[in-house]
Amino acid sequence: MATLFIKNMVCNRCIMVVQHEMDKNGIQIKDIKLGEVTLENELSVEKKKAIDKSLTLLGFEIIDDKKSRIIEQIKNVIIEQVHYHDDDAKVNLSEVLISNLHHDYNYLSNLFSEVEGTTIEKYFIAQKIEKVKELLVYDELSLSEIAFQLNYSSVAYLSNQFKKVTGLTPSHFKQIKDDKRKPLDEV
Repeated sequence: MATLFIKNMVCNRCIMVVQHEMDKNGIQIKDIKLGEVTLENELSVEKKKAIDKSLTLLGFEIIDDKKSRIIEQIKNVIIEQVHYHDDDAKVNLSEVLISNLHHDYNYLSNLFSEVEGTTIEKYFIAQKIEKVKELLVYDELSLSEIAFQLNYSSVAYLSNQFKKVTGLTPSHFKQIKDDKRKPLDEV
């Protein structure tokens, strides 16, 4: 059994695309989740090069070095937490990262900052703001409901953070919403 770590797998559609490429190349998968594919068998060097080439054409990349894998895992845990968890419970991000990645938070934080040039907290905030943008574009929830759903302490705090990151107020963003959202792998 082998595990491939894949950069830019940030959503369920990405999982489907990678699954399709693996199937197309005759590679049997035991498990697949954001950023990670567990294979039934080891890949030959040729097979690994072939799948890497086909994934690269689709905007993905197989990650071989340990630091890059950890960075990608941090990003995937944050994306999963922000975009795909619908629980209302407040979570401590450092505890979530520690329990998922089995590393000391200071190590994770320093590594992330060193490699990405930003902090884990800023990346987490950027992901939350992208989720706010998504919910504003859908226009199904009030700003108060969005603040509650994303565990902001108040609408004012959400609005201030939104303006700090985007330069716009949430209401102004809602009026001009064209082309203001980013793909998750570009956040």
